[in-house]
Amino acid sequence: MKSDRTDLDLLFGCLLEWGLPLSMSYSSEMIDGCKIHIYNDGDLIACFEEAISDSVVKAIAKKQPLRAVFRDSSFNGSPAKINVSEIFKLLAPDTTVKVL
Repeated sequence: MKSDRTDLDLLFGCLLEWGLPLSMSYSSEMIDGCKIHIYNDGDLIACFEEAISDSVVKAIAKKQPLRAVFRDSSFNGSPAKINVSEIFKLLAPDTTVKVL
């Protein structure tokens, strides 16, 4: 991933990768100081902030999106990434989670 990519660049790249149409609704909101992107009322929720807390991950998981996407550098090491998977297994087991 190139360092000069904006959140929207990453979001639209994910939409294209998953073959989702670009014409659906989009909104964003702040959760604990982190901006989350919501595509088509939860078909995909993404957060590309530099540091994402467990509370933000839990809030996203509680929305039970079909897909959730995060930036790899948002988490401090493998244990934090594993924790994301575990949170989703518990709160939103049908969500596909991807870390870029």
